[in-house]
Amino acid sequence: MATFSFDTISDYDKAEMNNVFMQVEKEIGGRYDFKGSPAAIEWLNDKKGFKLVGGSAWQVEAILDIVRKKLAARNQSSKVLDLSKEVIEQNLKATQDIPFIAGLDQDKAKKITKLLRDELPKVKAQIQGDAVRVTSGSKDDLQKAMQLMNEADFDFPLQYTNYR
Repeated sequence: MATFSFDTISDYDKAEMNNVFMQVEKEIGGRYDFKGSPAAIEWLNDKKGFKLVGGSAWQVEAILDIVRKKLAARNQSSKVLDLSKEVIEQNLKATQDIPFIAGLDQDKAKKITKLLRDELPKVKAQIQGDAVRVTSGSKDDLQKAMQLMNEADFDFPLQYTNYR
């Protein structure tokens, strides 16, 4: 009997994030309510996140809304944004660093494997580094596993690769 498998990963598309960055930059430049203010979007030093700059916390929040809209327009999950850092207000300027979430740590991988073990006993899930390999004798079971993980609404984005 043949076995089928796929890998579950948590990552983001670097090219799409670059496109989102450029679109947000363009919209900030064209919006009347941002004229004459320090409103901007910048890359973090390692290009693994955005730095939002505004005149106040509400302006940073407005830029974040633009980022979310552009992500949605490009079929990217806004769950990739790590919003745990607070807005820092100083010198008439507010900034917020928003790194991207990438990779499945042990806790996230265990949540996925536990969900699959509890709900789909015919499917086998193994943690392999920063991915979870899901195997089964039936392609239908793998489809059910993908659907179950999408419906579980984790607080991190999931992608499926190496479908065999």
